Amino acid sequence: MDASLNKEKPEVRLRAFRAIDDPATCELFLKGHEQVLTSIGVKKVTSSNNSWMFNPAAFVLIVESLDGSVVYGGARVHVAGGTEPLPIEAATLAFDPTIEDHVFEYALRGTGECCGLWNSRLIAGYGIGSIFLFRAAVAISTQIGLTSLFGLCAPYTLKMAQNVGFEVLYSVGNEGTFYYPKLDLLATAVCNRDIVSMDTAIQEDRDAIFKLRENLQVVIVEELRKKQMTIHYDIAIPKLESWSLADTIENARRQYKTAKSSEKNISFL
Repeated sequence: MDASLNKEKPEVRLRAFRAIDDPATCELFLKGHEQVLTSIGVKKVTSSNNSWMFNPAAFVLIVESLDGSVVYGGARVHVAGGTEPLPIEAATLAFDPTIEDHVFEYALRGTGECCGLWNSRLIAGYGIGSIFLFRAAVAISTQIGLTSLFGLCAPYTLKMAQNVGFEVLYSVGNEGTFYYPKLDLLATAVCNRDIVSMDTAIQEDRDAIFKLRENLQVVIVEELRKKQMTIHYDIAIPKLESWSLADTIENARRQYKTAKSSEKNISFL
């Protein structure tokens, strides 16, 4: 256990920001995520490259020590219409091109993807790399203006995603599943179609997400499997006055039109 984290009374900060506003912390996120992926034999994955750091439509959640010197985990929310496709589009397009149509349908009302979820071994077992980050990602998405969220889940995160309102996208891939990020790992495409009402979430997670939305800066002693961790939530996203969801949606419209035009040209040739 890292010296900065008391394993008897662990205490961390969970902070939200736009990627382009904090490149130094993005570098720490990237390094930590790569280390976790490498430990399970994954060398390349669409949500772990560094292009998101320069995407104005990428938002980051980081779990860090209270002094900000150590990063323990994180997750991201990418908005459709940024400078790159959503990770779920990049990952599954070759298997099922209809993913673009599914994303665009929701992009017109503001959609994105919860991706890049990871935690270090230092806090494994406390839930901070899973359920509490997942809840926070859904909570901040309405700040950004989104009404829905996509995701790609590993088998061990699927149930957790369903608990916070995500449903399997049976219409894509093989009944919603793909082999990703490598052939012996199965991923499931999911979507929470209404993150505003959260009607498809179980009550416990719905209540927790609503509580975070109402208290963007709050200290909560969270408990999972009889383990407790004090989390200083700081999820009011800074500098949102420079963010325009309307411009991002318009960009998504242009991107989709270009993609469909290219498909027609290829088909004609």
